[in-house]
Amino acid sequence: MKTDTIAAIATGMSNSGIGIVRISGDDALQVISRIYRNKKGEPKNLSQVKSHTIHYGYIYDGEERLDEVLVMIMKGPNSYTAEDTVEIDCHGGVFIVKKILETVIRNGARTAEPGEFTKRAFLNGRIDLAQAEAVADVIQSTNEYALKSSVSQLAGSVSRKIRELREKILYEIAFIESALDDPEHISLDGYPERLLAALEPMVKQVERLLASCDDGRVMSEGIKTVILGKPNAGKSSLMNVLLGEERAIVTEIAGTTRDTLEEHIYLQGISLNVVDTAGIRDTEDIVEKIGVERAMKAAEDADLIIYVVDGSRALDENDKEIMEFIRGRRAIVLLNKTDLKLAVDKDELENACGHAVIPISAKEEQGIEALEEEIKRLFYHGKISFNEQVYITNVRHKEALEQTLDSLKMVKQSVSDGMPEDFYSIDLMNAYEQLGKILGEAVEDDLVNEIFSKFCMGK
Repeated sequence: MKTDTIAAIATGMSNSGIGIVRISGDDALQVISRIYRNKKGEPKNLSQVKSHTIHYGYIYDGEERLDEVLVMIMKGPNSYTAEDTVEIDCHGGVFIVKKILETVIRNGARTAEPGEFTKRAFLNGRIDLAQAEAVADVIQSTNEYALKSSVSQLAGSVSRKIRELREKILYEIAFIESALDDPEHISLDGYPERLLAALEPMVKQVERLLASCDDGRVMSEGIKTVILGKPNAGKSSLMNVLLGEERAIVTEIAGTTRDTLEEHIYLQGISLNVVDTAGIRDTEDIVEKIGVERAMKAAEDADLIIYVVDGSRALDENDKEIMEFIRGRRAIVLLNKTDLKLAVDKDELENACGHAVIPISAKEEQGIEALEEEIKRLFYHGKISFNEQVYITNVRHKEALEQTLDSLKMVKQSVSDGMPEDFYSIDLMNAYEQLGKILGEAVEDDLVNEIFSKFCMGK
């Protein structure tokens, strides 16, 4: 493992009040001591000071004073990387921060690779791989639910569940191996039935974790949402209300939107990746027809369909086509233009489409809160608790859990088929190893490098 000294800028590369240069490694304290001087301008050996202390002074490049700084000293193993770590808090101008980093590098450090600080924390055993990935998720969070889930995972919520499962599986492996090695003292009589009873809660726990993947994905990536409706039903007006700006063109002319229009919208802690589509109707216009086809294709792949009904006009064949399409899908039906005289009855519309109907007026911005609450209800089943419930948001974790579930089911099948006990051990060990991949045990270096290469510099 590398123990050389690394350095990087830990704050964004833009002018700001404060900039941070981070140093970590065996020579971190020696490097800072070469360039730091106290408030009197005197050199000071910071390797001799107490850990977790802050020192006011200046950074020098030779005899040139670069900036007035605060220097934080954190000695290993009680630091983020479990190594000696230094953070230089300087003024946040891009030029001066880069200048200090260059000075640090000239005095014994090298430029850190993306994610190398967190990688060292993982390699030094301070965090496991699932927690390390949660660090990146916290940084990339785009909504309240994604942030809470990532913080929960960083605190070890996923890791604890995985470790509990591994301990139970390891117990069964150890029992089987011990019994096979010492059959005179350890009997396997009746063990297959006991194993089946022990496997049942394990399988259910893995299934629960896998069932959370859908919620976990929409938390981290956002809900892929498509707005459908006839031309001039108010789809673009709704889009503009949700965005809080006039992004989509709104006119009285039906068919103004000819193609899909995609936007990312944040609603009360929920992220929506919204696609406004061309109005659904039979048309001979080639361009509009392509737009309709793209609208239906986008709707087929959507997590959520918002069907906007023009309440001022009677339902027609185009509406019936949309209602038939959304039947059985996750959808919200909006009865729009309630500020006008309605030609559509809410109860009749609910019976026809098979979904609850929310009356709104996109023009008057009425009914939008009810729409937001319905989205929460559909996807998050009420208020989310991040204390007990664990959500799987990582594709790598999902794949490992799927392999684990397959292996546990293979054990159950082997028991049912009356196979010898050593067959149980093979699949139990595979389940144990798959869960270990989530924590970072027995993973290949290439995978570790790929995961941390996606991190930002300085983290």
